[in-house]
Amino acid sequence: MSLIPDETVEQVRDSADIVGLIGESVELKRTGSDYRGACPFHGGTHRNFSVIPKKGRYYCFVCHESGDVFTWLMKRTGMDYPTAIREVARRTGIVIPERPGRTGPDPLEPLFGAVAAAHDWFTRRLLESADATVARQYLEGRDIPLETAAIHGLGFAPPDKSFLAAMRELGVKDPVLLEAGLTAARDDGTVSPRFRARLLFPIHDLRGRVAGFGGRLLGPGEPKYLNSPESAIFHKGKQLYNLHQAKGAIRKEETVILVEGYFDVFRLLLAGVDHVVAPLGTALTADQAALLKRYAPSATLLYDSDQAGLRATFRAGDELLRHGIRVRVASLPPGEDPDTLVRAGGSAALEPVLRDALDLLERKIQLLERRGWFEGVEHQREALDRLLPTIRAAADPITRDLYLKAVSDRTEVSREALVQQLAARTGRPPVPAMDASSRPAAARHGGQATPRPARRRQAEFSAEGDLLRVVIKDRGWLARALEEVPPHWFETPALREVYDALGRSPENAGSPVFLEQLSPEALKAWAWLDSVEPKYGTPDLDLTYAAACRTLEARPLRRQLDALVKRRQEKLGPDEFDTVIREEQRLKQELASLSPEELLKRHMRRGRLDAR
Repeated sequence: MSLIPDETVEQVRDSADIVGLIGESVELKRTGSDYRGACPFHGGTHRNFSVIPKKGRYYCFVCHESGDVFTWLMKRTGMDYPTAIREVARRTGIVIPERPGRTGPDPLEPLFGAVAAAHDWFTRRLLESADATVARQYLEGRDIPLETAAIHGLGFAPPDKSFLAAMRELGVKDPVLLEAGLTAARDDGTVSPRFRARLLFPIHDLRGRVAGFGGRLLGPGEPKYLNSPESAIFHKGKQLYNLHQAKGAIRKEETVILVEGYFDVFRLLLAGVDHVVAPLGTALTADQAALLKRYAPSATLLYDSDQAGLRATFRAGDELLRHGIRVRVASLPPGEDPDTLVRAGGSAALEPVLRDALDLLERKIQLLERRGWFEGVEHQREALDRLLPTIRAAADPITRDLYLKAVSDRTEVSREALVQQLAARTGRPPVPAMDASSRPAAARHGGQATPRPARRRQAEFSAEGDLLRVVIKDRGWLARALEEVPPHWFETPALREVYDALGRSPENAGSPVFLEQLSPEALKAWAWLDSVEPKYGTPDLDLTYAAACRTLEARPLRRQLDALVKRRQEKLGPDEFDTVIREEQRLKQELASLSPEELLKRHMRRGRLDAR
């Protein structure tokens, strides 16, 4: 089948006229900024069905059906997801650039289907069931209207095991529930619901599909917050809460507001601030920062005002700077967080906080000044130790230069001395070649014969290097790789760091500014990459690119196949054995679709000129 690029799906969704589409079959009347009509799903006559153009969504307050333009077409006409995207694209005049993908059904569809079924069940429990009274009272105590919670898809996981029976009744198999992170395996071989007695926040991917949940415990116990586990569709360090809805507003505002928690996001949404997102209960990761870079050139951090909040602020700020994002810090009054501030004072209390936000380095200097850290040589030395990491993190050369000037002016330490200190801290000058210790252990076998798994790992390591050599040799291939090659394909830390750095500042690739941001190991990797020709030589970069992509794209499939082969050697019942064999056959077919010949055709179809 053909895959529709995520950025195209976003463009189609953002360009769609959801009021016009739904208005073709439902009589809608404007009510404030929304539109109301009779619900076509449960056949009501009252205007309980709401269309919210600002968010591109619809919701029924009686039967709780909800979704976007794609969901509407799928539920009302029976279209599948890709067909619905193409139909909305046709209506909006957007041409979809098809790209060839794997043949056959999407292997992730059962997982997304299971999570969608669970989400629907959780949301109905919150709104309708008696055992969700505690959740409804909790929301009321936090001044969050139940209707608002429903529109944003909040749900409730009951304390009992009724979730399992409900999913089985819907035909969702236990192995799928387990793989989707909806259940947990017990020592006795049984499974139990992962989420129990929790208020649930749905976590969406960029296409708007629910991929997992964050759950807030209602009552005593630990942990207070629990996320879905890592799975094929949910990655805690690579997704952000509310980004699927906020990305349009972020692009429009050309900035994003980062807060720490789900309720902080909710409170700002209620205050009319739409360009707000939050990490999923952890420190902001490099992958999340890279994701935000796609939508905004700047960010404002609105974290708690306590010491833990300040530490999280500066960690997140440095990570954003490493990705070329300009960072400002909004300062909350002592003891406040975004939720409590807006609950007490409304949007009027938030406006001056955002308006008076300071640049990240300026905020650091401000705090150090208040604590007397610029008084005396010893304190100034310690102050510099806290400021230099932020200067070093700045990938943007202009930002870094401004930071150097600001710190030099404040401390009266020369710019040259600061630059020397930065270089000393990063272990310059670069090592001329990548030695064996920089490679994965499995790749260090010299000319000796190696076991088959080790040979494969060595080939995968070589493919990572070949792919990077292609993009280093030709900027056109770099631009293409940044569109097509996800960072997680690079499992060698030093090579992953090089690729991440290329993604942050492709225009500076190989320059002193670029090399200065690399760690010593990544510098070794760069020197090694730059000193060896691509596998098939510079004239055949397309062949090298295709072969490397094939090896890296096939890696997770081969690992799944290895696990199945190992499982087949265990004692299995007839049904389990048949299931394993069928899954093996499916994976082998999928690997066959990634044969060198097929992949080369795929990449040649786009043409060498397209890459340059």
